Amino acid sequence: MLKKRSYFKSKTLPYILILPQVLVTLTFFYWPAVQGLAQSFMLSDPFGFNNRFVWFDNFTALFKDPLYLKSIGITLIFSASTAALSICSGLFLAAMANRIFKFKAVIRTFLIWPYAVAPAISGILWLFLLHPSFGVAAIAIKNMGIEWNPVLKGNHALIIVILASSWKQVSYNFVFFMAGMQAIPKSLIEAAAMDGAGPFRRFWSITLPLLSPTLFFVTVMNIIFAFFETFGIIHTVTQGGPGGATNILVYKVYQDGFIGLNLGSSAAQSIVLMILIITITVLQFKYVEKKVQYTG
Repeated sequence: MLKKRSYFKSKTLPYILILPQVLVTLTFFYWPAVQGLAQSFMLSDPFGFNNRFVWFDNFTALFKDPLYLKSIGITLIFSASTAALSICSGLFLAAMANRIFKFKAVIRTFLIWPYAVAPAISGILWLFLLHPSFGVAAIAIKNMGIEWNPVLKGNHALIIVILASSWKQVSYNFVFFMAGMQAIPKSLIEAAAMDGAGPFRRFWSITLPLLSPTLFFVTVMNIIFAFFETFGIIHTVTQGGPGGATNILVYKVYQDGFIGLNLGSSAAQSIVLMILIITITVLQFKYVEKKVQYTG
């Protein structure tokens, strides 16, 4: 089949057309990244006027800091819990919505809406539900005899930010799982049903294996979301507290850099965070992708 290709009479015109995008990328992505890398080897005064090259001292100090090591553990627990909860919820909702025959468009639209909510607003909504003083859900939990106080108890605060982050991401997962299920041939499902396979058996043996490429993609994206894009939720709900129980790595970068004015340590934390997420993503591609089925 003959492919239609764009043809430019001028050899310089293509370069002129992509020049704005290249300038934007260099200015807003690569230049700050290079600045951050250089800053991580510097010891600076709070205003950044005087810098002194200190080699790897900022990185050494980080890994001797028990608060930073605690923040790494909190981030891993928070990210794994958020990704698992949002993926399972999105998959369950997609499986249920795929079986609906009436009002499909309306129901799917309502399920997609939460993705349009900003992370900070998502955090405020869950805070209104679960705040120990005025939260409707918190009052119901207390009436059940459970002592609920995320203002003072770190594990309760961590539960709130995990719920808010997962809820924000469920719609994103739902869209991809729904698209993946729509692409599965109906004949396979019908043949399994005629052979006596029940709904759970059909889902486990046919739907889930054919969804594995989507599941792998969604897992990678959810972990990246939990690492980098949950800053607004943490900031509006707990601000890293109580007692640093929700102080994940991306929020600690903000606290040390913008509040503590320790620019060198903050830059070093950004580099460590970037290396950590690259390592996790590479491990996922190396070990998890082998179990993905790309063909039916």
